[in-house]
Amino acid sequence: MKTWFITGGTPGGFGMAYAEAALERGDRVVLTVRRPDELREWASRYGDRVLVLSLDVTDADQVRAAVAVAEERFGGIDVLVNNAGRGWYGSVEGTQDDTVRLSFDLNLFAVVTLVRAVLPGMRARGGGWIVNMSSLAGLVGVQGFGYYSAAKFALEGLSETLRQEVEPFGVRVLVVEPGSFRTKAYAGFQNAPVHETVDAYLGLVDGIRAAFVDQDGKQPGDPERGVRAVLSAMDAPQPPQRLVLGGAAYDAAVAMHENALVELRAHEKLSRGADF
Repeated sequence: MKTWFITGGTPGGFGMAYAEAALERGDRVVLTVRRPDELREWASRYGDRVLVLSLDVTDADQVRAAVAVAEERFGGIDVLVNNAGRGWYGSVEGTQDDTVRLSFDLNLFAVVTLVRAVLPGMRARGGGWIVNMSSLAGLVGVQGFGYYSAAKFALEGLSETLRQEVEPFGVRVLVVEPGSFRTKAYAGFQNAPVHETVDAYLGLVDGIRAAFVDQDGKQPGDPERGVRAVLSAMDAPQPPQRLVLGGAAYDAAVAMHENALVELRAHEKLSRGADF
């Protein structure tokens, strides 16, 4: 029986899908949310196999306290799923500084804090999994979401390095890159104010907002099927380092890599010519 520590447990999202999939396997789950009262009835169905904790993942003291509570309750954490995250829209030039910092605090630095809190226990026990929820935006820059993409690109690089460092201790790292999934991620765009500070980009930002409002509830990705794919990848004899989720995301990722390879080879002479 494994113990999962999952952030971002909003009903209808990936966090809840991970929790229910783990519980179906007979495992135990620590699910963190901002408003735990919303999950009281859900948690009661699973008895002492579920622990719901209130957690602001950007608060390092809260993170360390939550991990300590989870380890004391269940004896250790076997799987960390860094799922909490959010994207704010706006141009690279015109996004306000506090929003830039908030994007990195939530989508990158919170992951760092959680990894640092959980890894000592995993290393001591000689194994574990760290599943970092990235995004297609961590592979392909998304117009209007430059700082979300930047944070996810950074998460990808961090995860790649982390994977190499913790592998000798039996700890594995998987980066998951979903495309458009039918969660509540788009639900807030209808009423979210636009904080674009450069008028030249207002048309772009308004168009992006309108597109996300229109797509809400129509996203092709199924979070439950996506999580089942992740678990299948983790169970594989040779688990992948990255897993793209969703057909459109897969096509976009393939096109990005193929185009990058074409461009790289086209400029091979210039690249090699930089050596002594």
